[in-house]
Formats: sequence, structure tokens, C-alpha cells
Amino acid sequence: MNMRKQWPVLPIVAGLASALLTGCGSGNGDAGGTGHAVVMGMSDDVLATDPASGYDPGSWLLFDNVFQSLLSFPKGGIEPQPELAKHCAFTDTRATVYRCELKDGLKFSNGDPLTSEDVKFSFDRMLKINDPAGPAVMFPLLGKVETPDAKTVVFTMKAPDATFPSKVASGAGSIVDHRQYDANGLRKDGKAIGSGPYKLDSFSKDKAVFSVNPDYKGTAQIKNSGVTMKFFHGDRSALKKALLGGDIDLAYRGLTASDIAGIEAQDGTKGVDVVEGSSAEVQHLVFNMKDPVAGKLGVRKAMAYLLDRDALMKNVYQGTATPLYSIIPAGITGHNTAFFDTYGARPSRAKAAEALHSAGIAGKVKLTLWSTPSRYGPATDQELKAVAGQLNASGLFDANVKSVPFAQYEKDIAAGKYGVYVKGWVPDYPDPDNFTAPFFGKGNVLDNHYSNATITGSLIPGTAAQSDRAATDADFGRLQDIVATELPVLPVWQAKQYAVARDGVYGLEYCLDASTVFRFWELSKS
Repeated sequence: MNMRKQWPVLPIVAGLASALLTGCGSGNGDAGGTGHAVVMGMSDDVLATDPASGYDPGSWLLFDNVFQSLLSFPKGGIEPQPELAKHCAFTDTRATVYRCELKDGLKFSNGDPLTSEDVKFSFDRMLKINDPAGPAVMFPLLGKVETPDAKTVVFTMKAPDATFPSKVASGAGSIVDHRQYDANGLRKDGKAIGSGPYKLDSFSKDKAVFSVNPDYKGTAQIKNSGVTMKFFHGDRSALKKALLGGDIDLAYRGLTASDIAGIEAQDGTKGVDVVEGSSAEVQHLVFNMKDPVAGKLGVRKAMAYLLDRDALMKNVYQGTATPLYSIIPAGITGHNTAFFDTYGARPSRAKAAEALHSAGIAGKVKLTLWSTPSRYGPATDQELKAVAGQLNASGLFDANVKSVPFAQYEKDIAAGKYGVYVKGWVPDYPDPDNFTAPFFGKGNVLDNHYSNATITGSLIPGTAAQSDRAATDADFGRLQDIVATELPVLPVWQAKQYAVARDGVYGLEYCLDASTVFRFWELSKS
């Protein structure tokens, strides 16, 4: 299946407590919504309104605002807090049994009561449907869900999973009304019934309209009377034109690096402002370990010694991304700089030549870098052409770039046709597990035929069992060092997250953080 949460990574727009208690900011939110309505535009589409299916940025944006989970990520934070739940905790020291008690008086937006039955139904349904484009893949360790009473839910794992609270707090943990959803199939009428801060009033090809849910009971303090999302279907010039023309109040996901730089250079003369936030989005070059060329460690090492990330950030991304020197990005527990420490910050032709010589490789290395034009951002092709230029400038490589549409790209990767290809990643939840287990654990979603027994047999299961996430630093550090040595991937950049808003729009700084939750309720307009 596709790489989990294969969002179009756009560097251009856009320790876990064992118990979570009510005191952690889980008071009732304000569902008044008395401010002005806000109109936002983005180039992504919303591919699903059913949380058992959608696994794309637009869909999760909808889920985060229309549905609730037992837990949620506070603005600027990466530790889950109670949302639907009054409190949640692991009841054992092995992180295999997780118990939650619901708040009193919970309702869906249609007035139906929300109880533990709906929680169990939502998880059981998601796992049973197991949609290839859905989030069921995030819960391989979930064994069963039990409901001792109407307010209590007990999750039992097949193996320890201390990251379970973070998964629950993501869009994958969205709770649906068991009276409104089929246990055996996806909802396809474009409607959504949740208990979140907003109701989905209408949904069409070109826009979705949201109003405030008066029955919402959660942590959000709602600062507007509603939000309309307009979809620009990848037409970035139309998105920019709509923003500058006042047809939308803000643009999120889709403006290019040059658009961002140009708007910043205007210094507000057009009545718009660029808002920058933190991000855990990353991009890697991936090596097919069975490829006759990329499968050679000497070739991979030579590329690691020649990659000039700083030049890419300056010339391609114009400062809208930062160099990444490990598989776990900065700001996430356990991050180190394994690739910086191993291969240095600046290119070294001498070390690249030595790597090839030591591997018995003579002559120029012929290599194709495979790209897809828009899935991982509009500058992806330009970036890979720049990388090929860096390799060729050394005189050690004869590299070229080929770009194909995403559907064909995925099929060819699965078939093992590419030696080197690009992959982007936006996390499902802000934990180092989500940057390691999907890539290097069992069932490698990169399709690059990489396996390491220490990683799969010891480091990943060991860190998954540790409820004190800060205590995993050493093991995640060892994992990153192994990857830097064996080079199944080559980290390139970590995104900054941007939105661009017209004057008088506020709150965007609370929508752009490492949790990847875009919080409609924080937006206001004067």
C-alpha cells in the first residue's frame, strides 16, 4: 500500500505521561463562535469525509475539526491531553492495557448521545474496513476494545505500545456515531457526523462549509462563527490570485517557495502577511537496496558525501526549509545529527571518491533519480535536478532525473523499478516512533528492501514499550546511527510550515505546529 500518510510534503505553506488527567487543560471549550466567519483556500483536495478512509492532509484537516478523539494535542504541544475523555491511563507497567473514562453529557452534533459504545464501534469499524487509504495501518498492535460501562473504554494491545495515546489523539482516533455509520462499509454521501468544534454543513468538489457545533464539549475555545474551505485542486496560481484579490482570507498548503519569498519581500504592501510555524515534515532520498547500482553501499556513501543541503535550501527552497541530518527531525524526542556526524556538513569530493574506490567502483556512476512532480511539493523536480547537478559536478557521477505521475510512481516503486527515489513524510503523531517504525520496522512502507535485525528485533519494540518517551533517547540515537551507517535513506530537509493571510486575520500561529493539527477554532477575523 502507499506510504503511510503520504501527504504532499510542502516546505512552503503550511516523554509521554502514563496517565492523562482532567487537570491537563481539558475543561469545556466555548462553542459560542461569535466572531466573523473565515474563508481559507488550499491546493489540496479533501479525499474523504469518513475517518475510516481518509489519510491525506485535506481529509485529516476536516477530521480534526469535525470529529473528536479521546485525546487531543494542545496548541504548541506534542503531549496528548484529555478531549472526550475525563482521564486515560495505562493500567499496567508494560503499556498493554489502556483505560479511558469519558466525560459526562457528551453529544454528537445531531444530538445523539456519545458513549463508550461509539468509541468501540469507531475503532472496531476502522480495523474491520481496513481501507487501503485509511488509518487502520496505524493500529497493528490493537487487540481488542471493551466497554465495561457506558463511560469506560478499555483497549488491550497484542504487544506493548506506549505510543498508543498519541495515535488516539490523531485524526485516526476520530469517534463516529454508531447510529449514522455502517459497521461494514464507508460513508460515501459527503456528510460527516461528529462531536468536534464544527459541523460540516455542506461538501462539494470546490468547497466545504463548516459552522460551529453548539453541542461541542471539549478543550477548544472557538473564536469565529464558521469556516469555509475552498479547494484549488493543485492550481497554485489561482490560489495566489484568490488571496491577493481578497476572495479568500488565508492560503494554507500550496503556495510555492517563490510565492512565499515574494510576498515576504513586499513587506505587507499587498495587505497580506506570511505566518511561519514549526513543522515535522521531512523529505528523504530512498535507496532500493536490491538495485544493482544504488544497492552498493559505496555509491550511497558517495552521494551522502556530495549532497549539499545548504545549497538546496538557498537555491530551490529559498529558506522555506532547513537541512535535515537524521531521520528524526529537530523538535521530536530523540533527534540527533547522525548524518552530520558521519558525513559532515559540507560536500567532500575526496571522501566521495574514496568511498567509491574502497568499494571497487571505477568510472562515473550512472544513476537516475526518480521524482514525481507535485505529490511532495511543487519544487520536487527542481530539487532533484539540483541534486543531480551536485553529483555530476564532482565528476564521479553521470546522474539524470526522470519524473512520472504519482500513480505510476507508486506502482514502479512497488515493482522495484527505481534505484533512487524521493519520499516525503508528514507524521501521524509527533513521536520518534512515527519516523522510524514505518520506514525500518517490519512491513517496510518505503518498499526499498531494507531490513536490520537490531532495529526490528530490539530497538523498535523496546522503544514502543517505554511509556517515558524521554527514556528512549539512547535507543533512538542508536537506531539513527545504524541508519546513517547503512544508508537505506538519505535525509534531505525538514520543512518550515507556512500560511499566508490577509490583514485582520489572526490565530494562524496556533495552527502551525509539529502536531500537524490545523485548528479552525483559533482563527479570527476583524
